[in-house]
Amino acid sequence: MYTCGPTVYNYAHIGNFRTYVFEDLLRRSIKYFGFPLKQAMNLTDVEDKTIIGAQEKGVPLEEYTQVYKEAFFEDLKTLNIEPVEIYSPATDYIPEMIAMIETLIEKGYAYQGKDRGVYFRIKAFPSYGRLSHLKLEDLKEGASERVTDDEYDKESATDFVLWKSYDEKRDGDVFWESPFG
Repeated sequence: MYTCGPTVYNYAHIGNFRTYVFEDLLRRSIKYFGFPLKQAMNLTDVEDKTIIGAQEKGVPLEEYTQVYKEAFFEDLKTLNIEPVEIYSPATDYIPEMIAMIETLIEKGYAYQGKDRGVYFRIKAFPSYGRLSHLKLEDLKEGASERVTDDEYDKESATDFVLWKSYDEKRDGDVFWESPFG
């Protein structure tokens, strides 16, 4: 079972832990009924908020996020939430992300914008939104502030970023070598 974990830019709050309590209840129920289970949870340790936080504190990204990872694990213990078998920090999987993005570009599901960022082309994936009961034709560009305020160079406002190209001013010393910049 794969579940979403925290973005480790700050201490988790009760709203965040609602998700982890539910995941724990689901996990325990599955195990109670005798089904084998192995769970993996991601830890988002690189994204805009973690980069900004590390820059503001003047520390390396890994040092900045480690504080919040440790606090998260302590909070899980306090809430008696069972630890999962695999925790997957995003920064441990950058090469795999790059390879997947290259495959998505090759297959036409993603593209590189003029800003060198890479975006997922929602229109190339007809079943997009099926699980959430969203219809592609109902996704209107500019329908929300989040979409209209987007600062990226995309074909469609509904497309989403897979890889941001490196910007020294924005990203400082946080970057990975990639074919995308």
